[in-house]
Amino acid sequence: MPQSEQARTPSADLPKFPATGRRVLVTGASRGLGRALAEAFAANGDRVAVHHNSRRQDAEATLAGLSGDGHVLLGADLADPRRTAELADAAAEALGGLDVLVNNAAVNTPHPPVDTSHADWCAAWRRHVDVNLLGTANLTHAVARHMIDQGTGGRVVNIGSRGAFRGEPDHPAYGATKAAVHALGQSLAVALAPHGIAVTSVAPGFIGTERVAHRLTGPEGEAIRAQSPYGRVATPREVAAAVLWLASPQAEWSSGTVLDLNGASHLRT
Repeated sequence: MPQSEQARTPSADLPKFPATGRRVLVTGASRGLGRALAEAFAANGDRVAVHHNSRRQDAEATLAGLSGDGHVLLGADLADPRRTAELADAAAEALGGLDVLVNNAAVNTPHPPVDTSHADWCAAWRRHVDVNLLGTANLTHAVARHMIDQGTGGRVVNIGSRGAFRGEPDHPAYGATKAAVHALGQSLAVALAPHGIAVTSVAPGFIGTERVAHRLTGPEGEAIRAQSPYGRVATPREVAAAVLWLASPQAEWSSGTVLDLNGASHLRT
C-alpha cells in the first residue's frame, strides 16, 4: 500500500473511543443550553458531570431531571485557574475518567462602547476574557491531560457564537472572546489529534433559552426571529443534537471545524 494510503487509513492501534457510556463534563449546565446538553448526553446513555458556578439550585434541577444514573453535580468559578484544574480532577474522580468535555459556560453582559464608562468597560472585558476564553483554555488543558493519560482518546466541543463572525455591537467582548474560542479549538485540534482527541466548535445564532425569553416578546422578538429565513430562533435541543454528534466516534474527522448553527441567519463565505 502506498505511504499516502497508509496515512489515511485508521489504525487498529488508535485509541478506542466509546459510542455510549462515556464520562462527560458539561460546563454551565444549570439551565438553558447547558441543561439541554446534559440531557442529550444522559439520554444517550452517558454519565454527566453537571457544572455550575452560582446557580446551584438550577443545577440541582438539571441533575434531578437526567435519565440514567451515575451523574454528579460540581461547582467552580472558571475565572479562577486553580478551580478549573480542581474541576477537571473532581469530574474525573467522580466519573472514573473523562471522555468528553463541552465548554458551554460563558458570561454575556451588555457593554455598548458609547454608553459604558471606561471602568465598566474594562471590568466587562476582564470578566469575559477570564471566563469565556481563559476558563475554556485552562479547563480544556486540565481535561486533556486526563484524556491523554487514559489513552482512549476523547472529544472537546466548544460552544462559540455566530457573534464571532457578524459582530456584537452591544456585547463586543462576548463576540471577541467567542472568536478566540474558535481559534483556540482549531489550534488544539492539531495539537491533540495524535492522542485521538478531536476538538470542534459550534457557532449558534440566537437560542430560545430562559435567559433571553424577555427579548423574544414584542418588536424586538419579531426582529430577532426575522434574522433567519425560517422566521424563528433555535431551540436548545437543536444545538445539543449537533454537539452530541460532534462528540461521537463518527465525528473524529470533523476535528478543527467550526459548525454554524444559525438557521441561515448569517452566511460565511
